[in-house]
Amino acid sequence: MNIDLTRRGFLRLAGAGVAATSLGALGFGEAEAAELAHVRDFKLTATTEARNTCPYCSVACGVILYSRVDEQTGKKRIFHIEGDADHPTNRGTLCPKGSALKDFVNAPTRLTEPRVRRPGAAEFEPISWDEALDKIARAVKDDRDANFMSLNETGVPVNRWTTMGFLAASATTNETAWLTYKVVRSMGIVGFDNQARV
Repeated sequence: MNIDLTRRGFLRLAGAGVAATSLGALGFGEAEAAELAHVRDFKLTATTEARNTCPYCSVACGVILYSRVDEQTGKKRIFHIEGDADHPTNRGTLCPKGSALKDFVNAPTRLTEPRVRRPGAAEFEPISWDEALDKIARAVKDDRDANFMSLNETGVPVNRWTTMGFLAASATTNETAWLTYKVVRSMGIVGFDNQARV
């Protein structure tokens, strides 16, 4: 059998074949449509991704938090947490506590606002962050004014404050740790430690 086919005719036939198979591959065929009906959506689709640091120990592993709007409450809720593969500390791995971090974050007993127990009260009550920070600043200032020691018993300048201590977090950068150290020492605080050592 001899077919008379020109170069132009061959290109048209090949182009039509490519177009037909491409349409089928894009899901316009019945087999593809039936297959797609059974495919579950990727669980991280339409989520908000945020990077953070695991709060448990002093290793400061990086985590990725995935949240989406909860249908019942209308608020964003974290539904998946995994190790950050790009983080230099843990490179995507998490310990058992870090792997169960979602339960800690979504726990109904987790504190999400500052609380104070007033003198004589039996219960803690929630307060604003502004009020909490003002109370802390006032207590720090009053204690430093009352107990700061400029000179020791022999008259040597010591500039120390021994009635307050400071515990720093280790899940910080070197720059933040340096700045924290400078602020604490410039106030004269002697009792200074870091979570990484405790």
